[in-house]
Amino acid sequence: MRELTAGALAAIEANRRRIDDLNVYPVPDGDTGTNLTLTVRAVADALAGDGPDDRAGIAREVARAALMGARGNSGVILSQIVRGASDSLAESDDLRKAFKSASDAAYRAVKKPVEGTMLTAIRAMAEAARKHADLAAIVAAGDVAVASTREQLPVLKEAGVVDAGASGLVEIVRGIAAALAGEAVPEAPPVADSGISVEAIHQELSRYRYCTVFVVEGDNLDVDGLEAELEQIGDSLLVVGDSTALKVHVHTDDPGRALQLGLARGELEGIEIANMHQQTQQREERLLRAVPGTVGECAAIAVSTGAGNRELFESLGAVVVDGGRTMNPSTSDLVAALESVAALEVVVLPNSGNVIMTAEQAADHSTKTARVVPTRSLQAGLAAMVAFDSSLGAEENAATMSETDVATGAVTIASRDVQLNGVAVESGKWLGLADGEPVAGGDAFDDVARLVVDRLLAQPRGILTLLTGEEPPPLDGLLAAIAAAHPEVELEVHEGGQPHYALLLSAE
Repeated sequence: MRELTAGALAAIEANRRRIDDLNVYPVPDGDTGTNLTLTVRAVADALAGDGPDDRAGIAREVARAALMGARGNSGVILSQIVRGASDSLAESDDLRKAFKSASDAAYRAVKKPVEGTMLTAIRAMAEAARKHADLAAIVAAGDVAVASTREQLPVLKEAGVVDAGASGLVEIVRGIAAALAGEAVPEAPPVADSGISVEAIHQELSRYRYCTVFVVEGDNLDVDGLEAELEQIGDSLLVVGDSTALKVHVHTDDPGRALQLGLARGELEGIEIANMHQQTQQREERLLRAVPGTVGECAAIAVSTGAGNRELFESLGAVVVDGGRTMNPSTSDLVAALESVAALEVVVLPNSGNVIMTAEQAADHSTKTARVVPTRSLQAGLAAMVAFDSSLGAEENAATMSETDVATGAVTIASRDVQLNGVAVESGKWLGLADGEPVAGGDAFDDVARLVVDRLLAQPRGILTLLTGEEPPPLDGLLAAIAAAHPEVELEVHEGGQPHYALLLSAE
């Protein structure tokens, strides 16, 4: 199972950006490839450690990992496809039964099934399996189904693209087939060959603003009751799982209310809130830069750490230099990145006070016209990237990006004793920072994080962004408290994956 999952992960990771770019349904937020990748990665992470070694036990672990790690609409549906397949594979290797079970589970999960989506692809592959086809033929049937989606959904036909979720699902199965055959995962087609047209780029914003995903854990959970209440505040609703754990996905303008409905029934975890309107605009800007004839004169390079943060910077159009666990790239690393971009002018975001001098040295040694925006944190760098305009020169971009008004904070474990306003924060306790200065400390993560948030929101702010670290504490209580205390502030939660800091925050 580790080998099969590794094949699936390699295939979807190779195609992630292409599938993000295809994403116009159900909303054009450009994250389907990323969500599918993160969902498969959750299964791979679960299988990497110790666990059951019997067939049924492994099947349960795979199904639960997919459910708990599911991201976005496509990830939640994929989790049900995985669960259906796992239920069958717990008993035998019968491909016909496994694909039939996967297809049935997917259709059961969606209250109003729509053809031309992932559902169409899994049903086509199940039909091929029913005819006793081998995996290669099953994948081929999936490819045919993906091609047909363009004619099944008017929004896809108008945009001239195939369905992103269906395409991603077939890539996952293609990766599994390659792993079973002992072959390398087929090379992904270039992003430029995705067939993205200007019509596919300019899409209407979704009716609701926030994609809200979370898990409710408890006893005797009532799926129907929770669904009925969530239907009143949003759409694209999926509530899947069992009586002890439910995965919820809903598009809504009131994510705080959605969390409250879940919290009334049990404990929350795995909370993800994304601004789909912002994602749609970012997708449009990214694709416009990729369409021939629209490439701007300026590029952006950002130093980052953590897989999630890398994806956020890339989604905004930046070329990312991996800063490693210490955020300390060499001058040669930055010079190489500067020389690698096609644009003649470049802005560089060091995203750490320790990297600013290195970035300035790299800019001096580059053949490009380069300007350094002296960002001192990942949060400040992300805020600056929102203002980046590839059609402008480096000088103008640097000036605009340097004017970004953002307050930043962090919560970490104190590595040494710290004096905080005359009060000692002991090593090993939670330490809260606001704009680099200690402002809170103590045993309870929520209490420390709340004090940091209060400091960041002391002045009027519109958006509070939270980037979770590689081992984040549960955020359900904190998010509910913030939503109640600051209902006027938009909340965005992303998996940053940065080391050392359990939580990074920015208020804009």
